[in-house]
Amino acid sequence: MEMKENSRRLGASFRDPSGFIFFQEGVLYRQVNPAGREDYHALMDTGLYEDLVSAGLLVPHEEVEGPALDARKAYKILRPEPIEFVSYPYEWCFSQYKRAALATLAIQKRALEHGVSLKDSSAYNIQFRNGKPVLIDTLSFEPYREGEPWTAYRQFCQHFYAPLTLMAYTDIRLGQLMRVHIDGIPLDLASRLLPRRTRLNFSHQVHLHLHARSQQRYADKAVDRSRLKGSINLQQLLGLIDSLEGGVRKLAWKNPGTEWSDYRSAHNYTPGALEHKAQIVEQYVEQSCPARVWDLGANTGSFSRIASRRGIPTVSFDIDPGAVEQNYLEVVARKESHLLPLLLDLTNPSPDLGWQLNERSSLFERGPVEAVFALALIHHLAIANNVPLDQLAQFFAGLCRWLIIEFVPKSDSQVQRLLSMREDIFPDYTPAGFEACFSEHFELRARQLIRESERGLYLMEKKIP
Repeated sequence: MEMKENSRRLGASFRDPSGFIFFQEGVLYRQVNPAGREDYHALMDTGLYEDLVSAGLLVPHEEVEGPALDARKAYKILRPEPIEFVSYPYEWCFSQYKRAALATLAIQKRALEHGVSLKDSSAYNIQFRNGKPVLIDTLSFEPYREGEPWTAYRQFCQHFYAPLTLMAYTDIRLGQLMRVHIDGIPLDLASRLLPRRTRLNFSHQVHLHLHARSQQRYADKAVDRSRLKGSINLQQLLGLIDSLEGGVRKLAWKNPGTEWSDYRSAHNYTPGALEHKAQIVEQYVEQSCPARVWDLGANTGSFSRIASRRGIPTVSFDIDPGAVEQNYLEVVARKESHLLPLLLDLTNPSPDLGWQLNERSSLFERGPVEAVFALALIHHLAIANNVPLDQLAQFFAGLCRWLIIEFVPKSDSQVQRLLSMREDIFPDYTPAGFEACFSEHFELRARQLIRESERGLYLMEKKIP
């Protein structure tokens, strides 16, 4: 059966001759090409597939009969279990990134036990499922050949080791370099940005600084791969993996205590107001019954959990890496299955990236979603970032059907703080102005004032054209 209408090939997998992924009638499939036959059987026939799936390190799949992009070129068609939300490394907090790196190394160790090796170690091949990192690329494996070096070593250093070390030693925001360098942070750049003291650490010196120097030395020289055979035996390869693992495990980020990571103690709600706000959000979730939720400006995820503990898949976005870190560590500690904390700057959200802007999808391409929370957020966008209310209404209308949004008036101390250092050029920023702008796109379904405050919570449903 050839794939015809209502189908699209995903741009993220066009580089791999072994196969690619595509959607047909809203279902995700992976096509294995004849070029990937040997690699696919290296995974399936050695027991590695069962080992990784049972360990929660690989997304399971089933072999199915069709559809295929081109039946003449299809060796196998696979239907993997779906990932609820695809995220990217530049959207991860430090601990997510670190766990993704360690998962990749654990997969390589298990693969070698079965006579198989990872042929690539792209960070984009890792996704978070039930709070844990999992490999989604079934075609990332190849038979291990005695004496050959690990072909994915350089990619691991550029996709994992360099970003993590920069985040830990220099600045947490340097993880955003993966938005610019989607094939991994160049090691010479990482080496220059890292402090000199990292050269005293054996793992960092070998895997970053000396590795970068080696890349520069041989950058313009042809490499005869046949001469590499026998350059490293299995024991030495395992030693390399152990060295990478040890270096990654020792990396730590010390949160300096940013503004919103201290949100629980820094907000201006009384205990009664905070409790009432949670009750209203709970009521609105019950009334709207969303299948999926995005919480924009989620801080440490307290209100995100109103949805996620009901079993609703919830993505909990925030701009502050400290808040996202706290949120994710809580997910791990509680073993939460339906909450995914991620980094997001709403004024500069993740864009379409890569070849023909088609390899990595923007935030909007990964939506829309049934419900969006915008709690204690709108004043930051409208006043701190000068985004007009009508544009905010249009923005939210493009993201969701149901909107649970909090309006924070000018009389609120948080808004007064934002206005204290600038001229008030926002005459329309009033409850009436807010409701008028949003009524262009939404029907007002409920409105309540939060007890012991002047803030209002609204439940809105998008108008059907």
